[in-house]
Amino acid sequence: MKKIIIIGAGPAGLTAASELLDDSKEKYDITILEESNDIGGISKTVKYNGNRMDIGGHRFFSKDKRVMDFWMNLMPIQGQNSFDDEKLGREKPLVEGGPNPEKEDEVLLVRDRVSRIYYLKKFFDYPISLKLKTFTNMGLIRTIKSGFSYLKSIFFKKKEDSLENFYINRFGKVLYSMFFEKYTEKLWGRHPSNISADWGAQRVKGVSISAVLKDSFSKLFGRKNKNKGEVETSLIEQFYYPKFGPGQLWEELAKKVEEKGVKICKNHSVQKVLVKNNKVTSVMCNVDGKIEEFEGDVFISSMPLKDLVEDITGEEVPKEELEIAKGLPYVDFQTVGVLVNKMKLENETKIKTINNIVPDCWIYIQEPEVKMLRIQIFNNWSPYLVKDIGDKVWIGIEYTCKEGDEYWNMSDEEFSQFAINELASINIIDKNDVVDYHRERIKKAYPAYFDTYKDIDKLIKYIDTIDNLYCIGRNGQHHYNNMDHSMATAMEAAKNIKEGIKEKDNIWNVNTEKSYHEEKKS
Repeated sequence: MKKIIIIGAGPAGLTAASELLDDSKEKYDITILEESNDIGGISKTVKYNGNRMDIGGHRFFSKDKRVMDFWMNLMPIQGQNSFDDEKLGREKPLVEGGPNPEKEDEVLLVRDRVSRIYYLKKFFDYPISLKLKTFTNMGLIRTIKSGFSYLKSIFFKKKEDSLENFYINRFGKVLYSMFFEKYTEKLWGRHPSNISADWGAQRVKGVSISAVLKDSFSKLFGRKNKNKGEVETSLIEQFYYPKFGPGQLWEELAKKVEEKGVKICKNHSVQKVLVKNNKVTSVMCNVDGKIEEFEGDVFISSMPLKDLVEDITGEEVPKEELEIAKGLPYVDFQTVGVLVNKMKLENETKIKTINNIVPDCWIYIQEPEVKMLRIQIFNNWSPYLVKDIGDKVWIGIEYTCKEGDEYWNMSDEEFSQFAINELASINIIDKNDVVDYHRERIKKAYPAYFDTYKDIDKLIKYIDTIDNLYCIGRNGQHHYNNMDHSMATAMEAAKNIKEGIKEKDNIWNVNTEKSYHEEKKS
């Protein structure tokens, strides 16, 4: 029986374990080593005083049918209305015979995707639309400048050697300056001119003014895509979401694989990766201050690629590849959950909500005077994330930072108050309405696309010489994967292991080809 060691109990690691368990030809002895005390990685759900926080927001939507089937096999789609839909008379596409979320917990809710941009103390559609309201909010002069700027970008294309030029080619210089430049700089701590265009190509595939025009005309003439697989990822109108947040689904999967014999070892931090004759032989973990060794035949890693390579011992990592790994950049993440009696923002949409709060899941904060990036309104993700859904609003304020900087080193109280003050300063809440708050910090949340990232292909080539090592997931590949992409890398790795496929290109190529987002996979 082959011994398989999986590093990380996030979506990628747990999916890999589940896929391997389905092998009808061979049985595996699987151990998952998780550094933290949590399940789900950045897709975990934090419980605090009866409320739940989604770290970063996770829409359960994919154009990969394998992934959609995987989720729905774990949790069925609702068959009756959730609390808020029933109360407000909102219609959702229910599944006959599906569970009632008011009575059952293991259920995927159907949620409306509403995300907008908050800029100039006004709301803009996300992605930008060509509605009259957009032009009214921008004002006549900005609108005229934006139009001419976009026309110029059509005829005078810039070389896409930076994220800045990538955006300008699709939106024009003026719209880029308004909606992308400052926000991107806040997100990464670098100006877009110093970031690889790869990130834009990955995150906004197919999204441009031309795509917005096409989408607008389709809706104007009544041509709606009924097949979710035909819609751009950024433009989907509904998505699935576990009743108690994404962590609920991953905790359920962890329970299922454990029942089938998988060992999940929490608080096991990998410190050393022993390599001999181009194979990993074991990993050394710090467990409560003591070192434990885990031997195996196959190793699957979703730990940060930088840390993995720096931890390799037994065989010396080539100097150039080691320097590339050491220089791979990451951005760390902080979020503050703030419970308030009400928000100052008024719901001027036609979407019904409990207590008429704004209907957004996310609001992208473009105001340059604040450091915050986005806010989540957990009430709108799922009514079951909020203990007192009828009387309180539960908000998540999101920030990026660097581990060890002044914001990271603030105490929980200091940073929470900083976030609350920023939220009040842009007229989203009144500080007097704050009831409670809670801070969470996540290391290496976002792999970044600058510094030595430009040479990552050399590093990948070296990693692939280690025969029994498979790198999966967002951090495992240093690739800004969504949750479904991370799962797909795990599925590809499991397939290679089960079928004895030596090449690993299929694993690294998930979410790199444009067609992945634009075509539904069968």
